[in-house]
Amino acid sequence: MPAVSILLPVHNAESTLSDSLVSVQRQSDPDWECVIVDDGSTDATLLVALRFQARDARFRVLPLPHAGIVPALNAGLAACQGELVARLDGDDLMQRRRLEKQRAALAREPTWAGVGCHVRFFPRRAMTEGLKSYERWLAGMREPSDVLREAFIECPLAHPTWMLRRSVFVAFGYQDVPWPEDYDLVLRLLEAGERLGVVPERLLHWRDAVGRLSRRSARYAIPAFTACKAHHLARSFLDGTDSYVLWGYGDTGKALAAALAERGKHPSAIVELHPGRLGQLIRKVRVVPPTALSTLPRRPLLVSVAGRGPRGEIRAALAQMGFIEGADYVCCA
Repeated sequence: MPAVSILLPVHNAESTLSDSLVSVQRQSDPDWECVIVDDGSTDATLLVALRFQARDARFRVLPLPHAGIVPALNAGLAACQGELVARLDGDDLMQRRRLEKQRAALAREPTWAGVGCHVRFFPRRAMTEGLKSYERWLAGMREPSDVLREAFIECPLAHPTWMLRRSVFVAFGYQDVPWPEDYDLVLRLLEAGERLGVVPERLLHWRDAVGRLSRRSARYAIPAFTACKAHHLARSFLDGTDSYVLWGYGDTGKALAAALAERGKHPSAIVELHPGRLGQLIRKVRVVPPTALSTLPRRPLLVSVAGRGPRGEIRAALAQMGFIEGADYVCCA
C-alpha cells in the first residue's frame, strides 16, 4: 500500500489538471497514489486523467456522475489506501518536497491528526488586497496552538494543503452542510480535541481562478462562513449557556449576533469603543466600555473585531484583565 494517498476531486478542469498532476509526479517522495475523482466533467478532464493513469499506475481515476464536491470528496476518501491522505485540487501545484516534508512532520508528531502548510497564491498580478491579507494570515500558522487560537477567525488551514491520518479522516469525513465543507471539518476535528499542525513553509501554489468553486457557490460566501462559526460556537464554546458578551458590533459582530440568535444564543452585553454607542441599547442590550467587563457577570466573551492589529490590542487588554483565550474568550473575526 502507498504511504500517502492524494485525494484530488475535479470537475471541468481540462486546462489546469495536467500541470497539477505533473507536480504530483515530481514529488521527491515517490511512495504515493493519486485518486482522481472526476465529478461528471463535461469537458476533456476525464481524458486527461486517464492519460496519466495509462502512463503511471500510481494514478487511479474514479469517474462519477456529477453530484458536487462533498460526494466526490467522500467517494475519493473511501477509495484511498494510504495511511496518510493529502488533499489537492485540480488547478493547484505542489512544491516538489511537499509530501516528504508533511509526512516527516507527522512522523515526528504522532499526536497530530494532520498538518497543513503555507501557500503562495498565483497569478500574483491579479491578487486582491483581501487575498494578500489572507495569505499573510495563513503564514502566521506555525503550531497547533495557532490553529486552535485562530480557528473562529477563518479556516486556519487551506484545504488543498491538508495531510491527515486516514483513520481520522475517514472517522470524521465530509458533511454536506450549507457552509464550507473544509471549515466545517476543521472545526469538528478541533472540537473533538484533535491536534492539527503546520509545516511552516510554502509548499503549495494555490491558483486564484475567477471560475473556482469558492467564488461561484453561496456555500463559500461570507454569510455561509458566519453561519458555520455560529453553528460550531453554539455547540462548543457556548454550549450550556444561552448568553454571552459580544465585543464589537460592526458588520462582522452584527452578522455573528444574528446567526447566533437563530441558535438561541443572545448577548447579555455589547462591548464597544465608539463613544456614540456607549450607554445605548442594541438588540435590547446595553452597550458598555471595555472597563465595564470586570463588573459584569462572567459570561463567555466573543471578540468580533476584524483586523490583526485591533485583535492584538484586544488580546493584550484582556490578558491584563485576567481573561484567558480559549477558556474565557475567543476571537471570531
